[in-house]
Amino acid sequence: MRIVVAPDSYKESLSALEVAEIIDRAARAVWPSAVVDLVPLADGGEGFVEAMVKGAGGRIVEREVTGPLGEPVSAHYGILKDGKSAVIEMAAASGLHLVPRDKRDPRNTTTFGTGELIAAAIDAGCHTVYIGIGGSATNDGGAGMAEALGVRLLDAEGKGIPRGGAGLARLQRIDMTGLHPAIASGEVTVVAACDVTNPLCGPTGASAVFGPQKGATPEMVELLDANLRLLATVVERDLGRQTAEKPGAGAAGGLGAGLMAFLDARLERGFSLVSEITGLEAKVAAADLVVTGEGKTDRQTAYGKVPYGVAKIAEEHGKPVIVISGGIDDHGELESAFSVLVSCTRLPVDVTTAMARAESFLSAAAKAAFRLVALGAGLNKTC
Repeated sequence: MRIVVAPDSYKESLSALEVAEIIDRAARAVWPSAVVDLVPLADGGEGFVEAMVKGAGGRIVEREVTGPLGEPVSAHYGILKDGKSAVIEMAAASGLHLVPRDKRDPRNTTTFGTGELIAAAIDAGCHTVYIGIGGSATNDGGAGMAEALGVRLLDAEGKGIPRGGAGLARLQRIDMTGLHPAIASGEVTVVAACDVTNPLCGPTGASAVFGPQKGATPEMVELLDANLRLLATVVERDLGRQTAEKPGAGAAGGLGAGLMAFLDARLERGFSLVSEITGLEAKVAAADLVVTGEGKTDRQTAYGKVPYGVAKIAEEHGKPVIVISGGIDDHGELESAFSVLVSCTRLPVDVTTAMARAESFLSAAAKAAFRLVALGAGLNKTC
């Protein structure tokens, strides 16, 4: 029996690697001689670096950078085994989890630390930078990131504007002459892993859709949206780049637009990028069974989330897929995509308890699923 285990994380509970390892142990409890390929995945948010380094080989580098509120934070990035490719999670430096709930205000948060991680990777000799842009605490359009890489965002008096989404209101001019030389010379390629298609501004833009979860009131959303419009206008005038309406421009509080504007980055679907780098398709093609999962499988899963992406690859190669998730909702719409859907929770249980007991619940669910597969295989031989 050859099994590919390719899950996403169970958000705020288990990392994708932890999920994969738990399912691996469950599989070996049922089939001790099974060959299990662990391919933890991510779509650009939490676990992006770990998934890429685990799947493609490489190492993790720790770094102290500027956090979203301006304080030092411990962050990390990955260098893949070729030594020339870096993997970054913007959330490691500028993520919402780094801001206490009572201090969440996207008028003040900055992506400066994300820029510091990019600079560190380039200075370490990397010429390709993959950056996951999910889980942000910010709404500054990547202005802080650009500043950390040498770009000057200036007010009417030629002074640098304050960091944060509110500071963009003072923007009058962009000076690119100090941009990191490796980027300015075209030596560095930046690829952003993005799982949303929102534009920068408007009712489906960064401020309106994602601002409230970062602490923005309706009044703040109006201010932040206007400031991002101003940024887009100045970018178009001074840099000659139109990014505001491009799909994904609104990701991570407008960091998608900022990466395209300041670093000439290209945006790709997070799952597609991770699956390519980790060689997922070849592993699925060689497998007898594929297992995936996430914290909650629901109707949103079909909009490009990890389990659905895994299932589409498995379908192309005629492989059965088991989904083991923390919870399953609206599964009637998803039954055609997966061979089996398994929920980790059996009795009525609140979310807090389920998350606290995620490891034991997942282990039990995985063992049960594998025992049913084994039972089915045995019955097939006797019928």
